Amino acid sequence: MIRTIALVTLLGTMLISPAQAEEVTISRALAAGSLHDGELDMVAYWTEAAEGAIEVTATFRDRTADGEPMRVVMPMQDGDALAFGMPGHEGSLYSFARYGQEITISVETEAASIASLN
Repeated sequence: MIRTIALVTLLGTMLISPAQAEEVTISRALAAGSLHDGELDMVAYWTEAAEGAIEVTATFRDRTADGEPMRVVMPMQDGDALAFGMPGHEGSLYSFARYGQEITISVETEAASIASLN
């Protein structure tokens, strides 16, 4: 009985907590990085912008649907960080962070939760 409760608790903790899926760092202008999480593919690059900013362009494409890609363009100063989800893909959180001339992009996905354990 105690082993069963311990196993159920362990499995529940593992399946409910978020898990880091992928991360990429882009350290040169016009170099590209990509992430492939679940149904979405994402490709990003950066260019130099005015006043020391870096302009990051990220394009997201749903592999399971025949829709237009979604594009996000954002200027980032040194030390900036932001995170957002994409419409229709609520289980994924994309994070962008700039440190010097590097942009680090990661995606976290929520693991599926258990509805019931019998």
